[in-house]
Amino acid sequence: MKLPKAIEEVINNFERLPGIGPKSAGRLAFYLLNVPQDYNQQFGEVLINLKKKVKICRQCFSVTEKEICEICSDVGRNKFQICVVERALDIVAFESVGGYKGVYHVLGGVINPLEHVGPEELKIGELIERLEKLDEKVEIIMATNLTMEGEATALYIKNKIEKMNNKNGILITRIGSGLPMGADLGYADQATLSRAMDGRREI
Repeated sequence: MKLPKAIEEVINNFERLPGIGPKSAGRLAFYLLNVPQDYNQQFGEVLINLKKKVKICRQCFSVTEKEICEICSDVGRNKFQICVVERALDIVAFESVGGYKGVYHVLGGVINPLEHVGPEELKIGELIERLEKLDEKVEIIMATNLTMEGEATALYIKNKIEKMNNKNGILITRIGSGLPMGADLGYADQATLSRAMDGRREI
């Protein structure tokens, strides 16, 4: 059976999303076909507003609706404790745990030669510039995923930081306890993330 072109186009677009295969894309397309039109209208407007209203924080590169995100603009946060993560979604995971009072820096991914992602494609240079502006001792918490790429990225950043001329010193720590090798922070539960943060070690 050949599907109508309109349905095929929806399915093809859903398949482009990460983690969505042909069967899941088909189910989603037919679900949208059977819901009221006003729902689809609202859904479409929400997707359009996603790109229109969401900005990238000028300081940490997380997502926000302002120039500076809520965490960076919060005077109660410790600006000298910076948790380095791969994605803005990782911040959501850590914030849901609670207890961490520092700030963040979003790299936008990890170094991955197979995917043609080098250090220049990430916000590593911006992290170094950010550190150079601070005049007190800083702790950098490397919270990239515990994968080969995440570990390699953490080591690359560590080497870059060690070459800096920072008279106050920078402590570099790595999350670890509670998270197995290959773990993705986005799928870790709150207790595991809490243990990983509390059990960080110097690298």
